[in-house]
Amino acid sequence: MPPAASPAKVTLFLMTEKGYTVLRHIIEQLDASLIDQVIGAQDPHLTHDYFEEIKNLCQASGIPFASRTEPYSVTSTYALAISWRWLIREIDQLIVLHDSILPRYRGFAPLVSALINGENQLGVTALWASGEYDRGPIIQQAVRPVSYPLKIAQAISLAIECYKELINSVMSAVASGSLPSGEPQQEEFATYSLWRDEQDYRINWQADCHTIKRFIDALGPPYQGASAQANGALIRVFDAEVEPDVRIENRTAGKVLFLKDQLPVVVCGTGLLRLTQLRHANNESALPLKQFRTRFT
Repeated sequence: MPPAASPAKVTLFLMTEKGYTVLRHIIEQLDASLIDQVIGAQDPHLTHDYFEEIKNLCQASGIPFASRTEPYSVTSTYALAISWRWLIREIDQLIVLHDSILPRYRGFAPLVSALINGENQLGVTALWASGEYDRGPIIQQAVRPVSYPLKIAQAISLAIECYKELINSVMSAVASGSLPSGEPQQEEFATYSLWRDEQDYRINWQADCHTIKRFIDALGPPYQGASAQANGALIRVFDAEVEPDVRIENRTAGKVLFLKDQLPVVVCGTGLLRLTQLRHANNESALPLKQFRTRFT
């Protein structure tokens, strides 16, 4: 009788807390022997990128690990990418876990964009990689309802639940060698989310106060924080509360109107925001303000 065929294996391209949590879930709850190797990468845009945790967990579990900056080759049947920021070439069977309910929010930082827009549900899509990013056939989706206010750290926790749900199915299919071919995306519903740089952290005070509140919550830790200029210095805004609006004869967005409990209440395009956590670039608190007559830009 011929020996049974060896199960297929997968190379994991992992970054951030989501990648670390999925790796730990596979090791603790599924079958770590299906992992051929892990490729990790650092992300200087995050306050905590989980690179060392991923590396150390691999070493403790006997899983081969390589950094993206080191030479590596992929010989496994499948590869799977989580939170990966670069194109992965020359791999035929590459599965991507993407932080949106595709075909909406293809591209970069989709979870942040969805939070800023106030979507009533968030989700993760498992799809086959294609020549154009996030356009491949959908294998499976996991969705969670949400309500606001909602900080990015809380949204990431919900996304991680979705990741675990999907990885259970994906790894089971890897073990059996029977991953589905997936369903084509409906192009008429496709939208895109652009990459973000430091300019995209700047608060637009002309916006509605609820939109600005979601913007602040969406760009908090592990991201660097929404930003503004005040009194000639860069300020990071990490938390704010919506205040009842008042009639302002010469409404000027960004100006401090009141001090409430020694916290600045700022005029928005519509509504008011009380800023409850401000920090300078060196991470020191920027509260209380040095001068009442402050304009945030």
